[in-house]
Amino acid sequence: MGKILNETVYRATMERIEELLPLVDDNTPMDNRHLIELDLLSGLVEEYEDVYYPIKSPSLVDIIKLRMYEMSINQVKLSELLGVSPSRISEFLTGRSEPTLKVAREISRKLNIDANIVLGV
Repeated sequence: MGKILNETVYRATMERIEELLPLVDDNTPMDNRHLIELDLLSGLVEEYEDVYYPIKSPSLVDIIKLRMYEMSINQVKLSELLGVSPSRISEFLTGRSEPTLKVAREISRKLNIDANIVLGV
């Protein structure tokens, strides 16, 4: 087996994977032909998707919005939590401004977001 070279082959490979999935489970022996085929095809699909369907890392804004959702807080509550005005929160969330180092530290601490993500490292 080589590589998946086009969308038609990709779709056919995905269909075969769907056929194989019900035939294996966590208890399937490693030398089972269905499991081996599934493993090989999955690797080919992964390589194809890395090139043609890459997944970008989420932005800091995306992560903050997710954390706000998880914590059930709105922009006003976030502004209170971080000690900045609601208009500054709006500016951060729309990308019109960046948080100061002090606010970035608070975002990291109070929203439990890795400092490297907050600082864009």
